[in-house]
Amino acid sequence: MNSQPWHSHLMAGHWYSHLPIELQDSLLGMSRLRRLSPGQRLFQRGDPPCGLYAVLEGAVRVGSVNEQGKEALLSVVEAPHWFGEICLFDGQPRTHDAVIVGQCTLLHLPQATLLAFLEQHPAYWRHLALLMSHKLRLAFINLEQLSLMPAPARVAHRLLLIAEGYGEIESARQVLQLSQEQLALMLSLSRQTTNQILKDLQAQGILHLGYGEIEILDMGRLREMTLV
Repeated sequence: MNSQPWHSHLMAGHWYSHLPIELQDSLLGMSRLRRLSPGQRLFQRGDPPCGLYAVLEGAVRVGSVNEQGKEALLSVVEAPHWFGEICLFDGQPRTHDAVIVGQCTLLHLPQATLLAFLEQHPAYWRHLALLMSHKLRLAFINLEQLSLMPAPARVAHRLLLIAEGYGEIESARQVLQLSQEQLALMLSLSRQTTNQILKDLQAQGILHLGYGEIEILDMGRLREMTLV
C-alpha cells in the first residue's frame, strides 16, 4: 500500500513537519501501511524491536499489566503521534504493550530498514533523538507532578496535554476520546477520585462528560488549575 497520500496527515504533527524535506521523503519511502482492528496487539513487553510507528487514524493504548492483572497506562497515542523510537537506540526488547483502540491505521518503518538508512545518513540520528528527548522531558514533568501536584491539578494538566497532542499539534482538540477509567490509570488515581474531580469540573462548566469522551469547554480555566 502506498504511504505517500498520508504525507499531509503527518505534516499536522510538530516533529515530522520540522524534519528536513529529504528526511520526510525518505521515511515515507521506506515505510508501509498497516491496518489493525480493535484489541489487536501491535507488540508486547519483551518483544524484540520492530521499528518506528506513526498513528495515522485511530489510537494505540501503551501500557503494561502485571501478574496480578493490575494495569499501568502510559498514554493513548493518537494521530499524528510517532512512537517506538527507544528500541532504535538501544536494540533492547519492548518496554511496554501496545494495543489497538478502535480501527487503526499505522505507518510502520521496519527496524532493520531504518537502521540501515541511518547508518548511511548518521546526521539524521539527531532528529530521532529529539523525538525521544521530548517524551523524556514529559516523563520527568509527570513524575514531578505525581509527587507535588494535588489530584485536580494533575487531572487538568493531563487533559491539556492530551488536547494538545503532547505538544505534537498546533490547535488543541476540544473533544477527547478518553474514558474516565483510562484517565485514572494514566494518573495513578482511583476511578472514584477521578470521577469526582471530573464531575466537579463539569459542574463548574469547564468540561462536559460523555460516553467514552471528555469535552473541554473552557481551556483557560482548565489551564488556571495547573498554576499551583
